[in-house]
Parts: sequence; C-alpha cells; structure tokens
Amino acid sequence: MKHVRHFTPSLFLSLVHVCLVQANYAPYFFDNGARSTNGNMALLSLSEDTPVGAHVYTLNGTDPEGDPVTYGLTYEAGSKRYFSVDGNLGNVTLIEELDREKEDEIEVIVSISDGLSTVSEKVRILVTDANDESPEFINTPYIVQVPESTPSGSSIFKIEAVDRDTGSGGSITYFLQNIHANKFTIDRHSGVLRIKTGVTLDYEKSRTHFVIVVAKDGGGKLRGDNKVFSATTTVTINVEDVQDTSPMFIGTPYYGYVYEDTLAGSEVLTVVALDGDRGKPNSIHYCIVNGSEGSFEIGNATGAISVIKNPNQLKKEVYELKVQASEVSPEGDVSAYAFAMVTIRVVDLNNHPPTFYGESGPQNRFELTMYEHPPEGEILRGLKITVNDSDQGANAKFNLRLVGPGGIFRVVPQTVLNEAQVTIIVENSAAIDYEKFKVLTFKLLAIEVNTPEKFSSTADVAIRLLDTNDNVPKFSSDYYIARIPENSPGGSNVVAVTATDPDSGLWGEVKYSIYGTGADLFLIHPSTGIIYTQPWAVLDAEVNSKYNFYVKAEDTDGKYSLAEVFITVLDVNDHSPEFNENIQEKTMIIGSPVKIEAIDQDAEEPNNIVDYSIMQADPANVFDIDQSTGEIKLKSYIRSLDIIHNITKNKDCIWSLVVQAKDRGSPSFSTTAVLKIDITEETLHKGPMAAFLMQTKDNPMKALGVLAGVMGIMVLITIMISTAMFWRNKRSNKIMPVRRIIKKRQTQQSRTVRMEWLKFKRPSNAAEKFVVEDDAKSLQNENSNNNVQGAPVPPAAPSPPPPPALAPSGDAAVWRVPTVSGSLTPKIINKQLKKRGHSSAHNALVSELKMKFEKRNAGIGEPHI
Repeated sequence: MKHVRHFTPSLFLSLVHVCLVQANYAPYFFDNGARSTNGNMALLSLSEDTPVGAHVYTLNGTDPEGDPVTYGLTYEAGSKRYFSVDGNLGNVTLIEELDREKEDEIEVIVSISDGLSTVSEKVRILVTDANDESPEFINTPYIVQVPESTPSGSSIFKIEAVDRDTGSGGSITYFLQNIHANKFTIDRHSGVLRIKTGVTLDYEKSRTHFVIVVAKDGGGKLRGDNKVFSATTTVTINVEDVQDTSPMFIGTPYYGYVYEDTLAGSEVLTVVALDGDRGKPNSIHYCIVNGSEGSFEIGNATGAISVIKNPNQLKKEVYELKVQASEVSPEGDVSAYAFAMVTIRVVDLNNHPPTFYGESGPQNRFELTMYEHPPEGEILRGLKITVNDSDQGANAKFNLRLVGPGGIFRVVPQTVLNEAQVTIIVENSAAIDYEKFKVLTFKLLAIEVNTPEKFSSTADVAIRLLDTNDNVPKFSSDYYIARIPENSPGGSNVVAVTATDPDSGLWGEVKYSIYGTGADLFLIHPSTGIIYTQPWAVLDAEVNSKYNFYVKAEDTDGKYSLAEVFITVLDVNDHSPEFNENIQEKTMIIGSPVKIEAIDQDAEEPNNIVDYSIMQADPANVFDIDQSTGEIKLKSYIRSLDIIHNITKNKDCIWSLVVQAKDRGSPSFSTTAVLKIDITEETLHKGPMAAFLMQTKDNPMKALGVLAGVMGIMVLITIMISTAMFWRNKRSNKIMPVRRIIKKRQTQQSRTVRMEWLKFKRPSNAAEKFVVEDDAKSLQNENSNNNVQGAPVPPAAPSPPPPPALAPSGDAAVWRVPTVSGSLTPKIINKQLKKRGHSSAHNALVSELKMKFEKRNAGIGEPHI
C-alpha cells in the first residue's frame, strides 16, 4: 500500500493532463455588432477617403482554455489586398487606397488560432462614398447653330454632365458665368440652354457667342472637410444670318462742301450703304428723294453726289439732301430701303485741318480687340471714328488712307468732304494672323486734296488679335535619323522628335504617336516626343539593322502632320571569331604555306575583321603567320627537312602550335586553337597527278573520286577505239597485223604499269591511305619529276630486309615513306604502329627506301625546292 500511495500523485497528474488534452476547445471571435471597432470585423463600413496606414479595426477574440490567441487576414485568390493585421494584437491597418467607384465591397477571411485550433470567418467590408469625384461634361465640345430669327425663350441646346459620386456628391446643378452679360440662361437641373426672355439674336451685331457653363455637385465630406467640386466648359453659339435687316448707311452723318471755285460736275462726297444682312448681302441702288433743288445729283450705283451748277448759281448756303438706299434682290425686286440726310455747305475759306473724333471728342488713338482671320469684307464695327474738316467747299475735301502693313484693311470713304464716319473693312483675312502679329498698328492719315496748305492729321489705330486654332503642328524636320547600339537595353532612348503648333493654349499642345511596320519595337512619349525602345525589345544588327516608320503630331482638334523616322542599329562587337572545323590538323609541304581561317559573325567592320597570330610554338623560331590571311609558312631559311632536323630533335616533323584569331572590335574578342602541323617534303614523283594527290591529302575521298573518273574515261576511250577498229576491219575485210595487236597489248600493259603507283592499299593506319610504290627509274631521276622516257617497267618485289645492324634502333628516328594524306599526325601513327607492329614486307620496303634516299642525297646533295 505504501508503494501504491507513493505513485498516486503522478498518476493523477497524468490523468488530468490527458483529460485536458482531450477537452481542448476552439477559440472564437467576439461579436460586438456593426458599430463596434473590435471583434470579428463583420459589417465594418469604411469611407473611401480613409488614409492609407490608418488603424481601422481591432480583431478581438478569446480561447475557452485561456490560451493566447493569434489573428490572421487572408484573401481569396486573385483578390486585391487592402488590409494587414498584427497577428498578436489584432490591429488591422489599411495598406491600399480605397475607391468606392471601383470596388464598393471587400471580402476578407479573418482567422483566430490558439495554436491547436484555427477558426476562420469570411466577412464583408462596405466601402462608403466620399465626395472625391468632379462632374464631367460628356459629348464635348459644344457647338450650336442658331438662326437669328429664333424666338426669345426658345430652348437651343441641352448640356449634360455626370458625377460618379452618390448622394449629394453625385447630384449636379448647372449655371452660367456672367449671367448678366450674355443673352442666354440655363435650367439649373436639366442643363437646357435657352435664349433669355425678351432677348433676340442679331447676326449683324454679333455672329458668335461664347457661353461658359459651370456644373457643380451637391458637396459632401472628403477627409473630414465638406468639399464641393465643379467643372466648366464653353458652348460656342454661332448665329445664322436671316434676311431681316434693311440697308445701313456707313459714315453718317454726311457733310459736304462746295467752294466758290468748285467746277460744275465736281464730286462733293460719296455716301455708302451696305446690306445689313452680311451673310447674304444684296446690291444697293442710290437716289436723291428731295432737297436737291436741281443743284445736285447722285450716282445710282456709286453713291457719289456731284454739284451740277456753278457755286455762284447756288442760292442757299446749306442744302439738306434726303438720299435713299434701296436693297435690290437678284431678281430685281426692291426688298428694303433706308434714308440718310446729306448736308452740303457752300464755303470759300480753308483755315481748319481735318480732325479725328471719338465718341467723347477729339481723339488721336483708337483700339479694338477681335479674333484673327475675320471674313473678308467685314467692317470693324468696334471702331467709332469720325473725321471732320470745318472748312467749306474744296477746303474741306481731304483723302483718307491707312499707313502700315499694306493690303490688310482698306478705309471707307477714301475721299471726304467736310465730315464723314470712318469705316475700316477687312481686305486680306489671311494676313490677320495672331501667330504673326499680336497687335496690328496703323496710322489713319487725313490730308487735304486741293488746298495749297495740304493740312493733315493722323490717328493711331491699334487692333489686338485673339487666337483661334488655325495652325497644324509642324515637325522641326521632315525626317529624323537616329543610331542606337545593338546592345542597348529595352527602354533606351533613341531620338527626340519635336513639333510645334504656334496656336496658344490647348490648341498649341501637341500629342505624339507612331505607326508603321517598323515601329513594333519602339514607343514614343505622347508629350515629350522621345522615341525609345520597347522594354522587351532586343536589337540585333546581324538580324536587322534598319528600321523606319512614321511619327504623328496632333493637336487637340485633330489637326496633324507626319514625319518619317529612320533608325540604324549600330553593330557592337559581340561575337568572337570561330575557327573552321578542319583546323586541328594540317600537312605542310616545305615551300608551300598552310592556311587557317576564322569567321566573325559581327555585321560591320572592324568588328568582323580577324587578325591571326601564333601564341606559342616549340621551337618558337620556325613558323611565320600572315596577320591578315592566316597563312602559316616556315621561316625563309628552312628549305628542307635536314634543316628542321638540325633545329630540333623532333624527327617526325610534327608540331603543335597555339594560334589565335582576334577581331579588331573594342573591346576585342579572340579565340585560340591548337594546330598540329605535319611537315614533309615534296613527293618523289613530281607532276600534275602527284601535285593533285598532295593537295587532296586531307580529303582522300576527293582523290578517289577523281581517279575513278579518270579510269572511267580511259575505259570509255578504249571501247570507242576498239569499236572504230572493228568497223574499219569489217568494211575493209582485212586482218590486222599481229605486231599491231601486240603493240596494243603493250600499250595497255604500259597503262596498267603507269597506274600501278596509284594503287590503293589497305592501310594499316589512317596515315597510309595512299602509298607511293617504289620505282627504281624514278629514284634515278635527278629532279624527281617522273619524266622517264619509254614505258616504265613494273617494280620488282622488295628484297628481304638487311641484316639487323642496318635496322633503326628504338631511339633513332624512323624513316617513313612520304604520304599523300595528312589527316592524322605522324606521332599518332607511331603509337598505332607500335601497338599493331609492322609486317616484314613493309619493314623491308622501308629499309630499302631509306638506303636509296641516303644514296641519292649523297650523290646529288641537298634537294632543290
């Protein structure tokens, strides 16, 4: 019992632990309602103007066992992350700006964990509206055509604006700026534009009206402040002309003077009337209604009033003439008319110069503001100028003219008697250009005509111009040429194009774009005109070095111009020279060079120009290399194998050179290769066939093909000759002499003997593809050119090998029969021969050739190369 009591507490604790483990309960969130700032985040509402980084909520929950809990926030796949949470404290922070107009509900998965159990809930956060959007007009620009006969109060246009906010922030009201200064009104709720009640439009007074409309939202909270946003737009109202105005006299009142020395029939003054309907004017006819008393007459078409009596016959000092100007339609009907009074005085003194008057008295400067390029023939109605000469008769007659830029305006009337209203009429609309002149200044000169004093006066006229969109953007050049290195990264600047539009304001702003088949790899900044490569573009001068496309410059009204862009991709030295595959082994005949070649794939010089050099050779003073062509040759003093044997102990005449091919680019790239050169003298049998075999030594299949072709041709010739002889004998019925048949056989045998030295043997290794048979007569030929007279005798079988004393020892260099093929170096041949061994016949042949070579060298000295 004592033993059992001793273990009872520990057993009890174990049972309690097991029960606790089995009784673990999951944690849970507190649900504190929609207006709470902590809990499970359910039904949370956030205004879209909540600043990023703000603490917006606190996740709060507990674990039934009292274990510490951690919190988490996750999102469904593809959803944008707007919140982050402190896992321990549960503080939720806004990390992305909210925008109700884009997303008004956000779904979030909140979780609470006690380390063993995790509870997750999907909650929905509502994004409430803030007044952060401004009204926007739609279907702009607004241009309205309204006939001048439209009744007052009529609706002429409906303006519409939208605001993406909700509530009061999304409601829009309309009103006009300068409501008292214009002739229009707008319904504040519908946006309908009307002509004011009691107001009519008049084409003759004003052809265009500009109305500024303001759209304002109802206001609302934004970041704690009450904000009201508005937008403005301009409505252009063009008034259309209607035939509803009578003729108007220009320059009234009219004053004329007749001096006592004036001749009968002289012109006194000219009255001018114009059709008030300037859109479709009719012609004007003049007549004097009364007051003339037979002393004056008027030109029916010109309006020139002349005196028809001598001044001494004029009984009155002042004549009041009533002149009628009638408007005649193209059909000849008089549609309207107007009257003007002309006062003519009879005077005889000249003591007053002409004087200019404004509305308030004498004035020597007049100013006017107008839009550029007005219609030709339009009258500058804003200038109220009167000119007067207080003298009478001829003393009051003077001419008017404008002094300044010629051909732009003309003044009416040009001749004045006593007094006239001065009218300036547009003559050259194109010259009234805001981009050339902001202000046009003239001097209005009045100078007497027929007086000896020539009194005169001047007045300054300043016309300030307002801009219109009358110009097209123009590039600084019709084409642009740019160069860019091929290794330029994506997004590199290429060239900046520049176009200017001399118009002012928004009309002078230029937007750029590019198009064309060559523009795929390029982009252009719409404002600056900088052309740059696509971020993913990879330029390669070896693939395509030329691109061209068009660039467009366009203003806000759609007027545009084009220029062409030519881009050249400059070559960069990004390729190393590469040797040909057959560079590893070469056979060099003393006196003839061997050539190596490397190709550089770069597109341009000097990047693709290759220079060759020998980096390492043993011995070093044996070979030279041509830097440009890659030809390798022996030093000039090396003319035979004996000289080479004196230089080095390497009797097999095979060297490994380290050659380098280096391009001339910057930075320069180079490639090295190990070249094995087998040095040999010319073959014993000189001649075209031997030279051909030596040239094709590295390609035995070529030699085999050529020899097979030669043999085929010889067989074909033999068959043709035999056929010809057969037909000849058959026709002549003669038997050919035996000696001729024997001679034929000898010739055939001779041909066989001559081809014997070209026999193919089965090589014991790769270096013995072609073996030259020994010919005693060819060895006796001093120049070794094989030009032996007579038919050669077939070579005898090689004699048995000499005694062992004559055989070469293991240390001595082994003499070899000169080979045609050099595809493998003699060093490799030595190793293969040692492994396989020599046949006795081959050793005998080698020994015999060695003795003959020694005898020949002793008899004729050093071979002539």
